[in-house]
Order: sequence, then structure tokens, then C-alpha cells
Amino acid sequence: MSSKKLINRFTQLSSDSPWVIIIIFSVLGLVGIINHAMWRDELNPWLIVRDSASFGELINNIRYEGHPVLWYFSLAVIRMIADTPVIMQIFHLSITILAIILFWLYSPFNYLQKLIFTFGYFPFYEYLLISRNYAFSLLFVFAFCAVFPSRKKTYLYLAILLGLLANSSAYALLVALSLSLTLLVEFCFDREHRQQYIHQSKKYDLFLSISIIIFAFILSILTITPPPDSYLHGGLDNGWLLQLDLRHFLRSISRLFGTYFLIVPHKRWLDLIVCSLIVIFICVLTVIRLSKKPFSVFLFVTGNLILLTFTYLRFAGHTRHFGHFCLVLIAALWLGRYYYESDFIINKFRITEKLFMWGHKWQNIALMLILYAQLLGGIYGFARDIIIPFSASRETANYIKKENLNDEFIVASRDANMAALSGYLNRKLYYPELKDLGSYTLFKSGRKPVEQGEVLEQINELLKNPNNKNRILLILNKKLALNHENLQIVPIQTFKISWVDSERYYLYWVSKVNN
Repeated sequence: MSSKKLINRFTQLSSDSPWVIIIIFSVLGLVGIINHAMWRDELNPWLIVRDSASFGELINNIRYEGHPVLWYFSLAVIRMIADTPVIMQIFHLSITILAIILFWLYSPFNYLQKLIFTFGYFPFYEYLLISRNYAFSLLFVFAFCAVFPSRKKTYLYLAILLGLLANSSAYALLVALSLSLTLLVEFCFDREHRQQYIHQSKKYDLFLSISIIIFAFILSILTITPPPDSYLHGGLDNGWLLQLDLRHFLRSISRLFGTYFLIVPHKRWLDLIVCSLIVIFICVLTVIRLSKKPFSVFLFVTGNLILLTFTYLRFAGHTRHFGHFCLVLIAALWLGRYYYESDFIINKFRITEKLFMWGHKWQNIALMLILYAQLLGGIYGFARDIIIPFSASRETANYIKKENLNDEFIVASRDANMAALSGYLNRKLYYPELKDLGSYTLFKSGRKPVEQGEVLEQINELLKNPNNKNRILLILNKKLALNHENLQIVPIQTFKISWVDSERYYLYWVSKVNN
């Protein structure tokens, strides 16, 4: 098709066509990822896939990451297409675009709600520009909701999607658990649905579907369970909190407020109490709105309780994790479309029609406030990423290539902040923390944190090796504050424009002092 015909086709689309928004979203997404400077959390998985010597080593390395295997296996496949992390960004963009297509074509929300959500914080920034495994959550939850009616004849499609979701991330596993429990409760307590399924389904459909879900859950749990020598336990270095802590309890509940309104309270009692009360009120409104759809209520309550329990007991999380609370809300409202109305909750809790209408009205207002807050966050995050590099890694790597420094012996520290550089330079660096060449970072035995003095001491020993050049390119993520009596250190360049403050880089030439 010629470009002229393509333009004509686009101009013929009506202004309220979902494809207009999808195309605009896709174009902006492409511009965004081209501009985005990836950081360590994006490139560390790519480097693990790139530099693992065997399949067994890859599996073992993944276990230190605290994530299931799906993202890493996907990277291994697309790396066969092109050995550049840019292909990872394109793949990630495709995941989010597909999720948005499903949302526009199948979700029950009105045009304005779909429009605002599409350009909200999670779809338009966090799960679009930053190439990580969390975009899978968006895709598989929306796909689950889209094919949900198929459960009348088969659970196989839903089981496969739940298995993929469970192996996307630890938080996605929790969402998959809540969705699975919802299916189980519906099957056990909805007699009409159960009889219809038994009548229409194939003989081994239920057994095969359950087997897929169980296998996928076991695989995910085994993978995210860290090895004994993992001293950050997959990034969750605080351990389990098994005692009652009221402040932490309120802080966990306020994560919901952080999800909805992108403002995360931390320590002040007043902030925690007010934000917790607001979000509890919104949850009550949501339950009232869904009260004629008991299984949607079950999903909403169970999903939030599971996520909040994990938040309290194990990991307070960051903004990228909070999006799963938002997905539970979207899924509960979406799936409510497929259920018949029931008076079970209405009668059980004596919810009058007046109260139901009041809850429906105010929940819709709360939902719109949430969506508008997300919209502001999405526009801000996207625009900020265009203006301010997320990491200084790409600019630093471009300078090294431009000045023909990529063949130099490079010492880089701190190793955990250098993955992005290794990815962009497509080579290994010498990490003082490992006392060896490396690319990705695993927090396990054999890796030892070092201070700048130790870095200089190792460089001093390296320069004694006759096989090395008489100078070394040193890259630090903090300005060098020390000298070494046997070393001549000359600053080269600094790269300090970065949103992630730990990924600003300082370059030095280091050579032996001439006696």
C-alpha cells in the first residue's frame, strides 16, 4: 500500500474511531522509546540473556533477579532477530500497543474513560517507555478480560493467559492468583454456569486447564524463590515483617492511594491516616457499585487484599508495582460486564436501591478523578522523559564511541549502576566488585561492595600487569573524592544530566605515576 493511500485511509477514519487513538498512541510511543535512555533495571535482564554461557546458567542467573522466566525467555527469542537492546524496546512497545488495542476494542468503558486511561501514567509512561516485564501484566490482564466469555465452553484460553501472567512478575503472580480464585469461586457457587460449562466443554478441558495453571504457578514460585546465597533476595532485602506495625500497616494501605493518585505518603501520621481513609472510602464505593455482581466484588476485594498483604509482609514496592492495584480495579469493573445481576450481596448487607445508586454515582466520580490524576501523571512522565534523560548511560556510551574509547580497558564502579553502559557499549567492563570482567549484576556471593580507595588499589595492581595498556579508563557513578600516590588521575568528562541520580557518570584517565 502506498503512503498516499495509507494517509487517505487514516483521514477517512472518524474522529471517535478507536483506531485514531491507537495510531496516535503508537506513534507517540515510538517517539518516546527512541528518545528514552534505558537504565540498569531495563538492561540488566538483557545482559543476563546476552552473556549467560548456557541455558542452565541463564535459569540460575534469573533466580537472583526475583522475577519469573517469561521476560527473559522473550528477550532470548527476540535477540535472535537483532543483537541490540533497541529490539527489546520495540518488543516492549508492541506489548503495550497490543494491550491498548484490546482495551479499546473489548472493554466496557465509555470513550472518554478509555481516552483518559490510554494516556494515563501506567499505559503511557511506566509500562510504555521503560522496557521491563511489567507491561506483560497490562497485556495478559486485558487479554484475560477480553476472552473471559469463552469460559462457558472452555477454560483453556484463560488458563494459558493466567499461566503467562503468573510468569510475568511477582506482582502479576498475585493478580493471577486473585483471577484464578475468582474463576474457582464462580465455578463452585454458580450452578447455572457450571452446568452450562459441563454441557458444552470437551472431556478433559477442566483437567488440562487446572494442570496448566498449577504448573505455571509452581514454575513462577520456584523461579522467584532466591537461592541461599542471594543476599538481596531478588531485590527484597528487608525480609518478612511478621509483627504488627501500625505505621507500616497504614503505609501499605496508602500504596493504593499512590496507585490511584500517584502521590505516595511515607512517614507522617496525618498523611498516612488521611490517604488511607480516602482510599478505603473509594474501595467501599467500588464494592457498592459492584454489589449486584458478587464475583466482581470478590475479585476486587481478594485482589487488593492479596496485594496489600504482600505489601505489608514483604515489600512496600515502587510506583511500577502499584500499577497492579489499578489493574485489579479495571479488571473488576470490566468483568462485571459479563456477569448477571444478583441480589446476594444486596440482601446480605441490606443495600438499598438508593444506596446502590448513590454508590454508583460517587464511584464513577472517584473513578474519573483517578483517571484524570493518572492522565496528568502520564503526560508529565512522558514529557519529562523527552526533556530529561532517564539515565546518562546512553549519552556516556555515545561519547565513548565517538572518542574511540570503546577498545580501552575500562574499569567501572559501582557495577550495579553500570549495566546500562555495558548494554549500550555492547561489551563487558571490569568491575572491582567482582575483580573480573562482567556486564550484569547479581547480588550473590562472590560480589563484594567496594569503596573508591579499593577501586584505585585494584587499578594500581592492574597497571602492573604487562599485558594491560599503560592507562585505564575509569568510570564512576560518583565523583572521585580520593587520590592514589602511585596513580596519575586525569578527569575527562562528566555526564550529570539524568533523572536517575545514581546513573550520572564521571570519566577519568588513570595511569602510573612516572618516577
